[in-house]
Amino acid sequence: MYKTILVPVENRETDETILRHIRPLAKLTNAKLMLVHVADGWAARNYQHLKLRESEEMQRDQEYLTGLEAQLKAEGFEVSSVLAMGEPATEIIKLARTQPVELIAMSTHGHRFISDLLYGSTADKVRHQVDVPVLLLKVQK
Repeated sequence: MYKTILVPVENRETDETILRHIRPLAKLTNAKLMLVHVADGWAARNYQHLKLRESEEMQRDQEYLTGLEAQLKAEGFEVSSVLAMGEPATEIIKLARTQPVELIAMSTHGHRFISDLLYGSTADKVRHQVDVPVLLLKVQK
């Protein structure tokens, strides 16, 4: 059914919503987890183009991913992680198209009104542009 589940995380406490839900599903299907965090600050968005050094944001994000990966491995999951840089929806879509992923599981924050109307949400962009199922869970506070 699901061999690899792509799980975008934000380096926030709200990540626990999707992680709490995806653990039993991954165990049930014996799926690998591929964590992705997209650093989207100025340095991250211009890292390749301007050949910049890693910013503190990017270093913190990598530490978060490494720690989360280690935690999930200690729980018995097969896990990999990717620190992408740029626009979150674009990078998630790119991974879904280039990696063997059968499901994307991500949390949403609900509507942010004007911002969503002008730019669309990351979740909406992802779900409309990938060919794999997308599981969306609203963040539980």
